[in-house]
Amino acid sequence: MPQSPLSMALALFFVINVLGNIPLYLSLLARYSPAKQRLILLREFGFALVLLLLFNFFGNGIFNVLGINEHILGMAGGILLLLISITMIFPKETKEKGPQHEPLIVPLATPVIAGPASITTVILYSSRVDNHFLMTSIICGAMIVSCAIALLSSFFKYGLGEKGLMAFERLGGMIVALIAVQMFANGAIELVKTSFNL
Repeated sequence: MPQSPLSMALALFFVINVLGNIPLYLSLLARYSPAKQRLILLREFGFALVLLLLFNFFGNGIFNVLGINEHILGMAGGILLLLISITMIFPKETKEKGPQHEPLIVPLATPVIAGPASITTVILYSSRVDNHFLMTSIICGAMIVSCAIALLSSFFKYGLGEKGLMAFERLGGMIVALIAVQMFANGAIELVKTSFNL
């Protein structure tokens, strides 16, 4: 059963994992004023959006040149998402040390916001939708909601607390795990059908 654009946007939102990354945003930007933090987040989300849109328009072409089809991409993407969902459900108890300079593209735009999981998800969904402009609206919708939450990160941290954020991250991890298994299963089924002309 094909996914609706709304379900794809929700899946991408959970893969971006903005709620789970709120402590990381605050840690990386702690030395800046709230106004400066918002400007940096807006800029980095802008860079991340451009990166995801580039993979939306050109990602499939790159994989076609490499000879990787949609079914293999779905299976590989499912495995990658499953590994990432495990780290979301069972996060490491390590503190991220912020850079001494202002973050520019790395590490916020990529790999924190637009990381391997979100890039793989965009490429896979783009190949299924086969409509770059519809996929662009899906990406923009997920990114706008994520950016709005990131801009309010300090309020979310104080409102939900560390345990609340951890609960949301683990809930997101469970949802990402389900998406991952579905991706892998769909890819495997389609690969078998194609291989045996079913």
